[in-house]
Amino acid sequence: MANPNLLETFPNPHPRRGYLIEHVVHEFTSLCPKTGQPDFASMTIRCVAGAKCVELRSLKLYLQDFRSEGIFYEDVTNVILDALVAACDPRWMEVESRWSVRGGIHTVVTARHGTRET
Repeated sequence: MANPNLLETFPNPHPRRGYLIEHVVHEFTSLCPKTGQPDFASMTIRCVAGAKCVELRSLKLYLQDFRSEGIFYEDVTNVILDALVAACDPRWMEVESRWSVRGGIHTVVTARHGTRET
């Protein structure tokens, strides 16, 4: 499983303001747990930060750790959300994964934490 200890944070420079942060990862890769074939997705991570923000280099390294992981779309989306919530303790967070078409089916999985304020 990808190592959530790779995630680093820094103090939110404006913790009293509820503002939206959006990170888009265009080249997310994991493996199909049934076939071992690569799965490709775009990940969008949206959050209203609390006291901490995720450091981007560490986010990149954490997400790259899934490249050799056999994991279903639904699981990986929720695992990423859980790791980010544990690391950052945001007011609100959403992880949306948009998977490349496989077998004529395009899949989008969205997992959320908290209540969006902005």
